[in-house]
Amino acid sequence: MRKDSALSLYYQMLRIRMVEEAIARVYTQWQMRCPVHLCIGQEAVAAGLCANLLKKDYVLSNHRSHGHYLAKGGSLKAMFSEIYGKENGCSGGKGGSMHLVDLDAGILGSTPIVAGIIPVAAGVAFGIQMKKEHSISVAFFGDAATEEGVFAESLNFAALKKLPVIFVCENNYFSVYSPLSVRQPKKRNNLSIARGFGVEGEEGDGNDVEYVFKAAKKAVMYARSLRGPYYLQFDTYRFREHCGPNFDNELGYRTEIEFSRWCKRCPLETYQRKLLHKGSITAKIINEYKTGIQLEINEAVSFAQKSPFPKPGEAFTGVYA
Repeated sequence: MRKDSALSLYYQMLRIRMVEEAIARVYTQWQMRCPVHLCIGQEAVAAGLCANLLKKDYVLSNHRSHGHYLAKGGSLKAMFSEIYGKENGCSGGKGGSMHLVDLDAGILGSTPIVAGIIPVAAGVAFGIQMKKEHSISVAFFGDAATEEGVFAESLNFAALKKLPVIFVCENNYFSVYSPLSVRQPKKRNNLSIARGFGVEGEEGDGNDVEYVFKAAKKAVMYARSLRGPYYLQFDTYRFREHCGPNFDNELGYRTEIEFSRWCKRCPLETYQRKLLHKGSITAKIINEYKTGIQLEINEAVSFAQKSPFPKPGEAFTGVYA
């Protein structure tokens, strides 16, 4: 991989990680009153995939959407303002952490309804096809979403119509506190299910950002050439609790041994060591990145804290039923 591309991937992962850790720190101040689902530990999927997208491409996400939003170019100030519930937020302060949208960046939105975004992404791709646009649609969702009926229905429809959509499953092995073992039979394989509907795909290590980048590049080229939908599944792991800023290993749904094993596979630290070993990056560059990102975060947090709350009269604007 070219040095500039490698550094860009590293920077994107570092920025996502630092933003998420900043949210975890300030969340305890009780000024953020919406739930937050942090993607610490899962940064490689967002960074590696979105590095292949163009501004005109569309991204749709789920409840754990911060990384996708940032990697696609969403406004950090608007994101923090939204989490603080301010009128300058990307959803007017009424959506919170799980409803992020930035139309200028091609981010059509996120929704916390499990699997709810999958048919929407297929619909967006159908619209792209009907309008003869040269863009693609990307849906990010978790492993539990593949247990919902709309997953199969969307695969079927997308394959039938040869829609330019990429279905991206981030398999972090848990749906809240329930592991795969109590939700899906051992012989089940989502890639096989996708292929059963005639959808091409690939699965692999979601903590290896270069692998994610290469797999995503293949998927993007496939969808953009109007050959049809593509399914990607990346195995990864969240470090923090399902919802909130803390660690929750004491609950007992995962062991310390398992947690430690995945921490050793941290996508950011693993890639940093690789780049240092190859001489592609230096400690000085890393510190410069961190300093710049921290300044950006400080500015965004300050902007959000100083922004006004939405006016009471705005409560029912932009609401549809």
